[in-house]
Amino acid sequence: QVQLVESGGGLVQPGGSLRLSCAASGTIFRVNAMGWYRQTPGKQRELVALITRGYRTNYSDSVKGRFTISRDNTMNTVYLQMNSLKPEDTAVYYCGAGAQTTWSTFRADYWGQGTQVTVSS
Repeated sequence: QVQLVESGGGLVQPGGSLRLSCAASGTIFRVNAMGWYRQTPGKQRELVALITRGYRTNYSDSVKGRFTISRDNTMNTVYLQMNSLKPEDTAVYYCGAGAQTTWSTFRADYWGQGTQVTVSS
């Protein structure tokens, strides 16, 4: 119903920057918000950034002030600009799409394939 394709992951030095992209297609009208998650081995996926159709954004405490989520006006593409990267940011990053628009209730109904981000010297 909704397809998400991610790109932009890679290897970056601590303090560096990386920009992730998520291209959405399908029945996007059903999507009211999109978020970026990350996951490391043995851990559950963590929501780190959320953006709604109303352009409201929210961030986890661990990335607030360093990451910026944005989107185009049709919700076709969502970005995650990651600055001041730390080794602790190393994870597989996923974009997700869902109907809920609040941080506490958002649940991704559709997922991208994930892209590896590695922060290392």
